[in-house]
Amino acid sequence: MAIDRYEIVIGCEIHTQLLTKTKAFCACENRYGGMPNTRVCPVCLGLPGAMPRISKGYVELGAVAGQALNCKIARFTKFDRKHYFYPDLTKGYQITQYDIPLCTDGHVDLPMHKLPKDQQMGGENFRPKNFIGEDCILENGKYRRVRVERIHLEEDVGKSLHLQGAHSYIDYNRSGTPLIEIVTKPDMSSPEEAALFMETVQEILRYVKVTNGNLEEGNMRCDANINLNVWEDGKLWHTPISEIKNLNSFRVIRDACTYEAKRQLEEFINDRQEFNPGFKVTMGWDEEKGQTVVQRTKNSFVDYRFVVEPDIKPFSVSEELISRAAEKVGELPEAKRNRLKKEYKLSDFDVETLTTTRELSLWFEEAAKDAKDVKKVANWILAELLAVLNESGKTISEISISPKHITSLVNCIEDGKITSAQGKEVFSAMLESGKMPEEIIKEKGLEVVSDNSAIEAIVDSVIAANPKAIQDFKSGKTNVVGWLTGQVMKESKGKANPKTASALVNQKLSAL
Repeated sequence: MAIDRYEIVIGCEIHTQLLTKTKAFCACENRYGGMPNTRVCPVCLGLPGAMPRISKGYVELGAVAGQALNCKIARFTKFDRKHYFYPDLTKGYQITQYDIPLCTDGHVDLPMHKLPKDQQMGGENFRPKNFIGEDCILENGKYRRVRVERIHLEEDVGKSLHLQGAHSYIDYNRSGTPLIEIVTKPDMSSPEEAALFMETVQEILRYVKVTNGNLEEGNMRCDANINLNVWEDGKLWHTPISEIKNLNSFRVIRDACTYEAKRQLEEFINDRQEFNPGFKVTMGWDEEKGQTVVQRTKNSFVDYRFVVEPDIKPFSVSEELISRAAEKVGELPEAKRNRLKKEYKLSDFDVETLTTTRELSLWFEEAAKDAKDVKKVANWILAELLAVLNESGKTISEISISPKHITSLVNCIEDGKITSAQGKEVFSAMLESGKMPEEIIKEKGLEVVSDNSAIEAIVDSVIAANPKAIQDFKSGKTNVVGWLTGQVMKESKGKANPKTASALVNQKLSAL
């Protein structure tokens, strides 16, 4: 028997904490970190008799996430209890949604250009899976569609703390934190696609202010369900599904899925296991060893003994809430990038950087609105303003200048009032004082001299003072023109119009 080829099949479950002020079912503050067990109450501690209540904004943020990922929003839904034992699960069950989730039938379109060349559409290693069909390939291979089966609401569990291997403690501050779980169809064909999916979801949900999405803080994490389709002597086999839990970085997702795919292939060759759609092996990722490790097995959803949550009534979702959620989504980052490229003729790098956050993209568009050169507006933001933000640790909303400051600065340079070099001086003064460029130019006496007679006098003086440069020009060294123009700018303290100065230098030298 010989293996003809194999194909990786991956589906993801992404758990994301929501940016509500309070926890899911109580009034405790929803915040990361702090002294352990200081933001808890009878509800999130699961004490007998405590009654959960849905916190304000929890359902709406879930609907915002659903709208952002192109889902249908349920008009009627409910909560359920999912039973399992875990040390940091206080009640012995988790409040979640089972058969009537808030959001269903969505999709995320992966920008394939972000993948390695051999993983992109048309690459030699790319094989679109037959069971998805041609609908998964969009816009001549620019995107690949990953279907979102459901997004449901649930609460997070506490956090186990293991100190020096001697003692273990439980911090319940995280217990009851509002989560959404995003469950996809098995539509990804490589570890790189799985990582790109999580990266894309993180960008979208941050953009619509559903989550901080900080992987290092654990408020977004991924479980990857992975198995292989293996063709052996013309017959198709499926390996058992492994669920790799709590992957908390894009690199870890790639590494864990890559290792598990190789492990499953070796297992198929050496110790073939029959595929059972209701059976999963739960795996963890050992970062130090660089390998997956078995944690437990589960045979079906029956293990969880789902029942309707008796303390929270089933409820209707209003059309007003759904409309508000749609308004909060607005234009998403990939659509904005495509529009900015088309509308303003910007490069891929420009639009990728300018759409890092919604605030920055809106700031740029406001600055571009009345600018005489939009590309230069982008350059000032990318090269100068972002450098200041990175150095200061501030966000675009905390900076001391407005988009109009950049618009005015660019227009002053375009109108010849100041040079680009002077623009940097004005930019620094703007940041320090908050004054508009025109006011700074006037105060500092920076306005460019465009009077031909004044500039001509400086040109004559510079030429007379540099006879060797004249001889070099006559012997064919034309680069002398630039050097002499620089001397004119130096003599004028940068105030001479550089175009006028260069033209006059050329004119004078040609006449000699």
